[in-house]
Amino acid sequence: MASPITKLEYRILGQTGLQLSFVGFGASPLGRVFGPVSEDDGIASVREAFRLGINFFDTSPFYGGTLSEKVLGKGLKALGVPRNEYIVSTKCGRYVEGFDFSAERVTRSIDESLARLQLDYVDILHCHDIEFGSLDQIVSETIPALQKLKEAGKTRFIGITGLPLDIFTYVLDRVPPGTIDVILSYCHYSINDSTLEDLLPYLKSKGVGIISASPLAMGLLTESGPPEWHPASSELKSACQSAASYCKEKGKNISKLAMQYSLLNKDISTVLVGMNSIKQVEENVRAATELFAIGVDSETLAEVEAILKPVKNLTWPSGVQKS
Repeated sequence: MASPITKLEYRILGQTGLQLSFVGFGASPLGRVFGPVSEDDGIASVREAFRLGINFFDTSPFYGGTLSEKVLGKGLKALGVPRNEYIVSTKCGRYVEGFDFSAERVTRSIDESLARLQLDYVDILHCHDIEFGSLDQIVSETIPALQKLKEAGKTRFIGITGLPLDIFTYVLDRVPPGTIDVILSYCHYSINDSTLEDLLPYLKSKGVGIISASPLAMGLLTESGPPEWHPASSELKSACQSAASYCKEKGKNISKLAMQYSLLNKDISTVLVGMNSIKQVEENVRAATELFAIGVDSETLAEVEAILKPVKNLTWPSGVQKS
């Protein structure tokens, strides 16, 4: 019989005062970016996540060409609870048609997102994947526009997201303290890549809340492997596949191990995991709560780390490539 699911841990996000479940609901799969998902399944997964204690939901207009926001909005509406019982973040600047970090576009973007989400405000509005724009434009134009949206009550807090870690220091060193409330980093705090750890003292010194996404490295640390479009090198894919196969042979699940590894660091307020079914939600919550009851499987973790050692911290290029 499956072990019972108990309450999740909640952590404060930087200086925002927000208390987030340490497992967050990544809604990109609701936009069918990892494969087909019915609207009913998407809504049901949102409801189940909230029932089991997940109170943080993250989306973007980019995911599935606005589909993720629409399905998440329907799921949140179906909860039938007061708005202050859940925390929502969405993004601006990245769209299916391309990148646009202009003040005009991001200002219009939040109104479009709020309509799809059926909300009056979001808790966090992120500039999405800023390495694909001009970082100087982000500092001088985009973030001031987001501050106006914050003053207007359309978002409570402002964040920035992206893959290369140096984008965070570039922007945070150029804006007044307290301007950026949150950063969202992905694929840099997982078994194969833990480089975010080196940046944590700096981020804490700047007073920003820290969200980490993709503990499964966008599908690398799964038995089924990454989607076709995954940008990792064949060497990294192959090593992760070997690690997944090793776990399976031992009767272990690499995704569960990867998820637990990423949750161990309490300097990271929440770990976003993509979910699109009740089954996935329950597996993720169980993996999280088992950390308290049993702890991480340190023996298997050490063996997986040994397999991945040759590719440790190997990443891939992202953004506007400097010549």
